[in-house]
Order: sequence, then structure tokens, then C-alpha cells
Amino acid sequence: MQYEYFLFNLIVVLGPIAASFDKRVHFVDKWRRALPAITLAAIPYIVWDALVTGRHWNFNPAYISGISPFGLPVEEILFFFTVPFASLFMWEVISSYIPKQEVTSKGTVGVFRGLLLAGIILYAQGQKEYTAFAFGALGIVGILDDILQVKLFPQKRTLLYVLAVTICNGVFNGYLTARPVVIYDNTYNLGIRLGTIPVEDFFYGLSLILLATIFYELLKKKYEHSGE
Repeated sequence: MQYEYFLFNLIVVLGPIAASFDKRVHFVDKWRRALPAITLAAIPYIVWDALVTGRHWNFNPAYISGISPFGLPVEEILFFFTVPFASLFMWEVISSYIPKQEVTSKGTVGVFRGLLLAGIILYAQGQKEYTAFAFGALGIVGILDDILQVKLFPQKRTLLYVLAVTICNGVFNGYLTARPVVIYDNTYNLGIRLGTIPVEDFFYGLSLILLATIFYELLKKKYEHSGE
């Protein structure tokens, strides 16, 4: 179906929008923080996507409208807004039930530095470019969390968030790759798939969502300090 990818985006975002008025979470009050955070996170990923589409992956014309600003299907651009929006709603739900409780962050930054280094080495060797970018992106996000002192990763509830996001990624991205809406060139990835999903997609998706969450938490602090 030509508009299937568009409908996918609609389905992803409709539930969180409808549930945003829940009395306990009341995510609608947080949209003014969520939308700028999502936009800030989306910009580098849209640029990334535009640069590698036609090499790392392509889009099946059977499932898209054919409207392609910046050389990307409009549905793909929407993806960078609908998926983080749904994820931030999930973060607020988790946060409303599980209080902030930090655990030691010792060694955490080292893991992200290792991912970034692995990405740089792979890219320098001219091997598996998508793998290099995906590893590097998640590494950068983890290091950024430490630099900005958001302290997202030392929180126990972040582990639940990452698990929930990963499961949802498996379901929704599994749909996109199984149809297939998105078609990958294995020249640029490891060729390892979980079901129909390239393993790199999990690093890619997590880096996007966690970046949006870091920006969201920064904006929350800003509004709290200003008393808004």
C-alpha cells in the first residue's frame, strides 16, 4: 500500500498523543519541552539519513507517497519525530512510577568511549560504514550525557527504558524491515540480523531516542529553574 509508511508513523504516535492526557503522567503539559528536544535530536539524523540513502539503504516505492524533501521520503522524516515522541512518553510513564535513583556510573563512560573508538576504527579501515556510524553515534550520545551532566545512564530506571525501547524497536522496526519498507545493502553492515532487523539498527535507534531524552531532560531542568 502506497501510504503504508505514513500510516505506520500515525499508528506510532496516536497512542501516546491520546494517552498524554492521563491524569498521572499528563504528558500534554510536557509537549513544549518534548517537541524542541525531538527537533534538536532529529536534525543530525535527517542529515545522516540524507547522506547515506541510496548506499546504506533504500526505500521501497511500493510503501511510500513519493514526496521526498531533502531527498528523503516525507515518511522517513516523520519517523524522526513520531518515534522519539512515543519514546519520551514512555520515559515519562516510567519516571512517574519509578523515582530517580542513581547507581554508580563508574565504567559507563568507558563503554561509550569504546563504542566511539570502534566506530572510528571501522570507518578508518573503510569497513562496514553503517556499523561504524551506528557504534559511533551511540558512543557520542553516552559521552554527551556525561559532558552535559544529565546523568541519564547512571539511573536505574534508564535500564528499564532502554529495555522497553529495544522491545518496541524490535516490533516496529521488524515490521518496516519485514515488509520491506526499508531495504539494506549488506556491504555497509555486518550482515547480522535479529529476525529481519540489522543489528546496527538497534544502536542507531537507541542513539536517536537517548539523544532526544538527554535534550528533553536538559529542557526540563531549564523550565524548573525558571519556575515555568
